[in-house]
Amino acid sequence: MTAQDIETGRKNAIISYLTIFGTIIAYYLNNENKSEFASFHIRQALGLWLTFFALGYIVGSFDSWLVSMGFYIFFAVLFVFGFTNAISKKAQAVPLVGDLYQKLFANLGK
Repeated sequence: MTAQDIETGRKNAIISYLTIFGTIIAYYLNNENKSEFASFHIRQALGLWLTFFALGYIVGSFDSWLVSMGFYIFFAVLFVFGFTNAISKKAQAVPLVGDLYQKLFANLGK
């Protein structure tokens, strides 16, 4: 990734972490002028959101505030990590699952 690519895709990379709708909007905005930096963060954010909703459904069946709080803190840390990397112009995968998202959504944004 070049410095020019990072600058052009930085806005879309930041938008992708805001909500699931932000991820969808960033994907379509990135289709106009492709940025590998934005595509990287869109894949990360999409993976985080889909995992959050899938596991959230399962965690919701537990009747324990401790389990729910741990779940929310875990994903909050991952989202903040990805968001701060997008702001600081780094293409670093989120811990534990980031590399899996890059492989799983490899065709997204190409």
